[in-house]
Amino acid sequence: MKQGRFILLAVGLIGIIVIIWIISTAFDKKPSVLSQSTTGNISTTSKYAPGDVPWDYQVQQVKIGDLIDGDMVLLPNNDRMSNDQNFATGDSIWVLSFMQATMKADSQGKNDVTLSQWKPIKSFKTKEEADKDLVELKVEIKTDVKLIGVYKTELDSQFRYFAVVELPTGQKIKQPIPEERYKAFKDKKEVSVVLEEVHDYTDFDQSMAKFRGWAE
Repeated sequence: MKQGRFILLAVGLIGIIVIIWIISTAFDKKPSVLSQSTTGNISTTSKYAPGDVPWDYQVQQVKIGDLIDGDMVLLPNNDRMSNDQNFATGDSIWVLSFMQATMKADSQGKNDVTLSQWKPIKSFKTKEEADKDLVELKVEIKTDVKLIGVYKTELDSQFRYFAVVELPTGQKIKQPIPEERYKAFKDKKEVSVVLEEVHDYTDFDQSMAKFRGWAE
């Protein structure tokens, strides 16, 4: 009788130990690197393929050709877009067009940029209206960026000088510089630059910073 109780007690203890081990294992389990995060702005991350960024905008005057099923054909390139403002064939209007880029890094970390075709996205009756939108989508700023380093090359006793900086987007760019700037940059960790922020027209928070010059 006592032996039977002992066996039941031992089985119960073993069961409790197994349950505790399973629970502790579940809590100690590390997340998989392949698991997908459910946080973040889904509409933003799904808008582009990996590496696609807003690249540029332009405002052009065009003439309206044929009207087809609520769309209008823009001359001379025969682009087609919605005729939201009920323009007529033969009208001269202004159009805001958008270009995006697909950026990939090669094995050496060098950027390979593939540009899309211009895509008309909005029409205007006047250039002033179009320029107002353009100013908000392409913003020029001055900021400090990390200076990765400077170096010089020599060919046939001729020297060329370069600076490599890291933009806020993480993109590393190389720019030719004169000897005077090479000497001024040699001991610096940061330098001031002029950037052009190109914002996405459907999601202003998504942008691409493009180098436009030195601010010092």
